[in-house]
Amino acid sequence: MKKTITLCFANNKGGSGKSTTCCNVGYELAKSGKKVLLIDGDMQMNLSLCFFSEETVLDMAQSGRNIYTAVREQKPLDEFIVSTDYEGLDMIPSSTLMSGIEFELFPKWQRELILRKCLQSVKDSGVYDYILMDAPPTLGCWVMNLLCASDYLLIPVEASPWGLFGLANMFEFVETVGQIAPDLSLLGIAVTKVDERKNYFKQTIETLRETEGVHLFDSYIRVDSTIEWAQDNSKPVGAHKPSTRSAKEYAALAKEVDRLVHR
Repeated sequence: MKKTITLCFANNKGGSGKSTTCCNVGYELAKSGKKVLLIDGDMQMNLSLCFFSEETVLDMAQSGRNIYTAVREQKPLDEFIVSTDYEGLDMIPSSTLMSGIEFELFPKWQRELILRKCLQSVKDSGVYDYILMDAPPTLGCWVMNLLCASDYLLIPVEASPWGLFGLANMFEFVETVGQIAPDLSLLGIAVTKVDERKNYFKQTIETLRETEGVHLFDSYIRVDSTIEWAQDNSKPVGAHKPSTRSAKEYAALAKEVDRLVHR
């Protein structure tokens, strides 16, 4: 039976492109023939909105078929999977009620490991090659759950003056999580929202290259209005306009992810 790789996209800095990167890497992996499950772990539901209309996302949020209900009731995640319009790509949507997930987790026994237990049956089934999870921009018990349930962490970082702000806190948090989940590995940092004309990009790259023990992905994502238009149409970039620069950049990043986890 094949091993299911679980990869979390997380950064405590908002606006780093976590949801967009998770969406498009997931789509490109599925397009290449992988079977992929996406889990939207953020109350903003942006990952869900990458694939479904706002009306559909709100319906799923209210129906109980979402990650909040699964975790609150500690049920196997198999029961909460919905299909997207794309072959090989499924999702567990989020809910606005995720704003209260910390409160729900606080009194639970082994609260940091609840998601891992809910996810175990999906991983054991071997149906999926990848499970990609989008985390909210926080460093609380819920993000700890997401990381404890993951094999790898990918940190998207915005190429801006504030893009690196808080990264040290993220590293410290990951080190703490490692005491509970020692098998978690930092796959690397992917730089997003790149404008090569600005010195901020060069400074970001130089700083990250000097960060000891951290892999910097060769593939980075440049600023492209196509990304926003794809989001407005609830589609991954590669499905909206596959010939665009950003679609090719996400495809390259997905190939690099796949290569790294199987090295």
